[in-house]
Amino acid sequence: MSEIVEKAEKYVSDLLQDELDTKFLYHNLRHTQRVVKSTKELLNYYNLGDTENEKLLLAAWFHDTGYTKGVETHEKSSCGVARDFLDSHQYPSAQSDTICDIIMATERFHEPENLNEQIIRDADASHFAQKSYWETTDFLKEELNLLGLKDFSAKEWRDENIKMFRNEHRFYTDYAKENWQEGKERNLKQLVKEKKTEKEIAKKEALKAKYKSESPDRSVQTLYRVTLKNHLKLSDIADTKANILLSVNAIIISLVLANLIPKLDNPSNTYLIYPTLIFIVFSVVSMVLSILATRPNVTSGKFTKQDVKDKKVNLLFFGNFHKMELPEYEWALQELVKDKEYVYSSLTKDLYFLGLVLDKKYKILRLTYNIFMVGMIVSVIAFGIAFRFFGPDRMTF
Repeated sequence: MSEIVEKAEKYVSDLLQDELDTKFLYHNLRHTQRVVKSTKELLNYYNLGDTENEKLLLAAWFHDTGYTKGVETHEKSSCGVARDFLDSHQYPSAQSDTICDIIMATERFHEPENLNEQIIRDADASHFAQKSYWETTDFLKEELNLLGLKDFSAKEWRDENIKMFRNEHRFYTDYAKENWQEGKERNLKQLVKEKKTEKEIAKKEALKAKYKSESPDRSVQTLYRVTLKNHLKLSDIADTKANILLSVNAIIISLVLANLIPKLDNPSNTYLIYPTLIFIVFSVVSMVLSILATRPNVTSGKFTKQDVKDKKVNLLFFGNFHKMELPEYEWALQELVKDKEYVYSSLTKDLYFLGLVLDKKYKILRLTYNIFMVGMIVSVIAFGIAFRFFGPDRMTF
């Protein structure tokens, strides 16, 4: 490394560390050192000679020093900084002009006119092919935001990078094409993959939102689920109560038939006929009402396609389809799920008619319990009167 290059390295390092705004997260000393390293890699391949190597390394060191003066036309500012430094070291003016031409070649849309300009442009964009690309691109995005130049969203920044990779940037030197192009393509594929992944996620979210908007709301689902559960629980309670009454009265009649009826053949027990008859009648009536409370209703079990189209049939109740063929029921159910309003209507009808059944059951159960209670009381009184006034040990007043 020549003496002037060593001095330039120290001068630029101090300048960028001391005078560059801290908002420059990308265009800083670290970026400049990376460009210099890439320039050396290219120079080792082309072996242009000491003079050309020196000019390219000086251009690499100074190419972004203009950012210490501001963002606008920073390439021209970089040339000014380089000239001031080179003039102070009595560097040949013609050589300085060449170095400035190389620096100006780093402008964004500049097309290189010679190998030196190709080398500096490839070196300046070498990070496109490196694994550190993801870190450097994040720094550049944040830098633009901090400087108030542009605030990109993650999607916008990725699209901007894809556009840069595909349409705006290309490597010029044969060395870069052979050794760096593959890394650039790999990073581009990752960018495109992330974009596709985001699109897939967005699509899934859209489908989820659509499904959510077309399906019953959670609160509505909870309403129907809880109400239906309560109705079924109440129906189970009613059936249990009816079975209890049925069992109790069956036991009572069995005991009466086994123990009390045979004794009525004796003339001395004729006073027990009426109390026994009352007891049996009330028990039989209680049993009949208990059976009525639990007896299922038989429905037609059939519907027509027109009933489904007119939304007149409740497909959620087995009594409406138990006589239908499976293909017909499958068709009807598919028609049901297509229409959210039909689903709501069917659920509502199911709850309503289940409520009517519960109303009937509980009314019969209430009547049954009342008759059973009255029957027990009347029977006990009847037996008491019979024993008191007509029994074998009755007292005479």
